[in-house]
Amino acid sequence: MTPAALIFDKDGTLFDFHATWGGWSRGLIEAEAGGDSALARRIAVALGYDMEAGRFAPDSIVIAATAGDIADRMLPFLPGTDRATLIARMNERAAQAPQVPAVPLGPLFADLAARGLALGLVTNDSEGPARVHLEVSGLASTFGFVAGADSGHGAKPGPGQLIACAKAFGLAPEACAMIGDSLHDLHAARAAGMTAIAVLTGLAPYATLAPHADLVLEDIGALPKWLDDLAITKA
Repeated sequence: MTPAALIFDKDGTLFDFHATWGGWSRGLIEAEAGGDSALARRIAVALGYDMEAGRFAPDSIVIAATAGDIADRMLPFLPGTDRATLIARMNERAAQAPQVPAVPLGPLFADLAARGLALGLVTNDSEGPARVHLEVSGLASTFGFVAGADSGHGAKPGPGQLIACAKAFGLAPEACAMIGDSLHDLHAARAAGMTAIAVLTGLAPYATLAPHADLVLEDIGALPKWLDDLAITKA
């Protein structure tokens, strides 16, 4: 069935994960370590981040974590630091991170919108930084629904964000497809009763994602062809 709505993850899906967050994460860790290189390395290890390479390990907590999850992993190394204050600092820095699109986003979303599809975005990032990233990327008006982990619908792999998105669009979950780069995205899609589409612009490889996905694409730029193929099959 051709979906009536496409619901996207953000990091690793709209935006290339390593290119966007690799260098930024080094800056965050070094800032929180206050110039203590040994402390910075300990924090990096806890987050699954290679300071020299500027890359995250495939099993890093950061891949699909909320800001709160990441803060909780860092706090044991930062005695005296208030959790809410740390999350606020992280969100402020995240909002300023230059986003590197996984594909040219303007033409792609113009194509998808022209097909009459409802478009949503659900992320385990906080909603504030996510909206800033969409604004800077020229996508602020593209999505009819945007939710972060702090928007009141829970976080992936729970289905709350996806269910809320489908409800906002007036659609049954089975009329929607979720596109993401992590197992959290795919598990959320399954729990919500949606088509689960994986892309390979995050950290997880094909072998990890494929058993949990209805479809695996190189990137979201392949969506129009997939939709065209569905239309041909249906005809």
